[in-house]
Amino acid sequence: MPNSFQAKSTLSVAGHAFEIYRLDAVPGSARLPYSLKILLENLLRCEDGVTVTREDIAALAAWDPQAEPSREIQFRPARVLMQDFTGVPAVVDLAAMRDAMRDLGGDPGRINPLQPVELVIDHSVQVDHFGSDLAFAKNAEIEFARNQERYKFLKWGQNALEGFKVVPPDTGIVHQVNVEYLARVVFPKPLDGTTQAYFDTCVGTDSHTTMVNGIGVLGWGVGGIEAEASMLGQPVSMLVPKVVGFRLTGQLEPGVTATDLVLTIVERLRQHGVVGKFVEFYGPAIGALPMGERATIANMGPEYGATCGLFPIDQVTLDYLRLTGRPEGQIALVEAYAKAQGVFHTAEAVEADYSETLELDLGEVVPSLAGPKRPQDRVPLTDMAKHFPQALAALKKERNIPDKGPAKAVIDGREVEIGDGSIVVAAITSCTNTSNPSVMIAAGLLAQKAAARGLRSAPWVKTSLGPGSMAVTRYLEGAGLMEPLKQLGFHNVGYGCTVCIGNTGPLPEPVSQAIAEKDLCAVSILSGNRNFEGRVHAEVRMNYLASPPLVVAYALAGRIDIDPYEDPLATDPQGRPVYLRDLWPSEAEINRAIAEHVTAAEFTESYANVFAGDARWQGLDAPHSQTYDWPESTYIRKPPYFDRMTLEVGAVGDITGARCLARLGDSITTDHISPAGSIKPTTPAGQYLIEHGVAQKDFNSLGSRRGNHEVMMRGTFANIRLRNLMAPGTEGGITRHLPSGEQMSIYDAAMRYQAEGVPAIVIAGKEYGSGSSRDWAAKGPRLLGVRAVIAESYERIHRTNLVCMGVLPLQFLPGETAETLGLTGEEVFDIVGLEDGRAKAVEVRAQAGDGAVKTFRAKVRIDTPNEVDYFRHGGILQFVLRKLATA
Repeated sequence: MPNSFQAKSTLSVAGHAFEIYRLDAVPGSARLPYSLKILLENLLRCEDGVTVTREDIAALAAWDPQAEPSREIQFRPARVLMQDFTGVPAVVDLAAMRDAMRDLGGDPGRINPLQPVELVIDHSVQVDHFGSDLAFAKNAEIEFARNQERYKFLKWGQNALEGFKVVPPDTGIVHQVNVEYLARVVFPKPLDGTTQAYFDTCVGTDSHTTMVNGIGVLGWGVGGIEAEASMLGQPVSMLVPKVVGFRLTGQLEPGVTATDLVLTIVERLRQHGVVGKFVEFYGPAIGALPMGERATIANMGPEYGATCGLFPIDQVTLDYLRLTGRPEGQIALVEAYAKAQGVFHTAEAVEADYSETLELDLGEVVPSLAGPKRPQDRVPLTDMAKHFPQALAALKKERNIPDKGPAKAVIDGREVEIGDGSIVVAAITSCTNTSNPSVMIAAGLLAQKAAARGLRSAPWVKTSLGPGSMAVTRYLEGAGLMEPLKQLGFHNVGYGCTVCIGNTGPLPEPVSQAIAEKDLCAVSILSGNRNFEGRVHAEVRMNYLASPPLVVAYALAGRIDIDPYEDPLATDPQGRPVYLRDLWPSEAEINRAIAEHVTAAEFTESYANVFAGDARWQGLDAPHSQTYDWPESTYIRKPPYFDRMTLEVGAVGDITGARCLARLGDSITTDHISPAGSIKPTTPAGQYLIEHGVAQKDFNSLGSRRGNHEVMMRGTFANIRLRNLMAPGTEGGITRHLPSGEQMSIYDAAMRYQAEGVPAIVIAGKEYGSGSSRDWAAKGPRLLGVRAVIAESYERIHRTNLVCMGVLPLQFLPGETAETLGLTGEEVFDIVGLEDGRAKAVEVRAQAGDGAVKTFRAKVRIDTPNEVDYFRHGGILQFVLRKLATA
């Protein structure tokens, strides 16, 4: 391998020699932001004269902070991280690629990960049971019964694929397990008789992979298809980004939590605009910011729109590695390597050059919530009482929801009143907050004070606690806080994402009936990172993000439309009002409990046998074959991406005679495009399962069915809150087939267009594809016959996913929209001038029914030369397969 800058060197740590590539060998590198230094080391180490050249390295070292991104580099992450919802379809694709490699005359064994792949099963457990000591065991039992076929398949993957490890179900949430156990910070790798040491980096099939940025590891979310290509040795093609520096000063006031801080940061960065950019946190407040707060801020990188939200390696990092039980030798390597590379942060550290900077005084942060449908819509706690009536009125007007007044319901023999603003779901959930001892301990202390006053959660509230990892359960139990949480209904429901990803389970029947009877705008409050419409629960229209202690407080109140500073949360058995200020724990109480009960023992004991699993997992009988035999299953099915594939690449032609399948508005999320929640029996996906002998009680969720393309095609654009302007007055996956004008499901219309030989397109507004890094939001449309999307703007990951599936992403020119161009979606569309995928812009012709033609230019959002190759091949997997088959 070339070593153009003579950067290869040796680092000695406690008597062990490590081969490293020194950054200071490259002139100009000292001024670079930390994130770009990590990329620079990656290029130095991977220089091969072909994918990485001396010129690439020199260009990155000479990075101009103010220049628009234009230089493409090839990044090779140290490892790939997965969760099961996205991991199952990724392994399905790899199994299908092995079959295709065999059919093309190659060796199926070449389809194999070339770097470590770690998959954590955390997305499948649902809150079917709550409010009892048996909730965890019952939910785990149901989870395993529902998902046994998927889990057997993942065990096959573990047996068949080298370097592929699975953390079994009921262990922890993927990003929390990553931060608490999997992340190395500095990666040691045996190589040619020596051991290389380099920055730990990762890409993950979940957008919140950014959480690991909190401990100084550069990582971000990618689509499953991009992760698969990375596993198979294909570098991540990227433009060297702009880097935004976010300077933190001051300190949080007492009573202000990390959740309040991150919601403030999300709001500020969304307003500033950081999509496609790296964000780094620096400044005098960094050294005193605990790891829990850092991880919370990094976790919500997708919510503020950045590719990453990186913190430096410093003493806080080392202390956290020691707290979580990492080996002393690894901690010594992290410290020595970071110092040798000039990236170990101290108070005297010289500030890097940034493209843009922002500043926040932590003393300005106030207790806050965010909602009712976007994480960036922060509401100060002091304003909630006046905010909610306005938000409610706006929603009712927008959706034409009548005001029918409150409903009566009988719960546990007691008649109660449920109305607009009633909280029906209160969940301590999501690694965003469960990874942070300060807010988890605060929630437990608040519950302890409430229980001591004889308080209980309102009877109509579905309460749940998803601890995030076994270590959290251990320290809450050790501090004596689990019992008071349970007294308020916050029993452990499972070690998974639960409510944050919509695995909320059914509402109690009386509550569900009350909502339906009066068409109520019920509310959820959760300590999660996303509150998109229709995500938390299909029957809950308004959703608010909040810190764990506020979740407990609002569960006591049972309503969102109170002023917690002036109104009592509840009345105790003696008839005395109880206010938030009566229950909120002091900083001293929180810190004392953390010091006494959050220790290394909780983590080392919890992760001692992390890959072993329980008796159910160990008892799964999975095959050891090189290729998968695809037994009959409604969960796992061989996908059609490689059917009739040849080694030759055909030319990419223009798109003619296309029809619009859906015309959509702004902020269409991947949840809208490919929902992960429950399956209704009347939908195309539900009908498919019924036709294949699956009872409704066994439908499971769309997320769990991602290994079966037949289900997922039918679930595409099937979010119950999706509004397609092609079918005004409807919600859900409805469209009109043209030119017949018949109203039908989007799936049925797509199949009809395919039978007619008519290509389909989608028209959308701003931020198309925001939210989760969900590859099925690109796979589904592709299988429905969608050839192109025309949008005002895209979220980063989804645009890449579209290209990686061979779907053409087009962008309206500045100042133009579907509305300004007078597009209705009823036109016939031609997209011409693609130039075999190499065009930077195309001409779009839209012919209306009366023969009138509108012509406009659109920008082609195939952003890098590598992406041109992927698109020409029909997708990144086809590109990689052809490359491996002909090597």
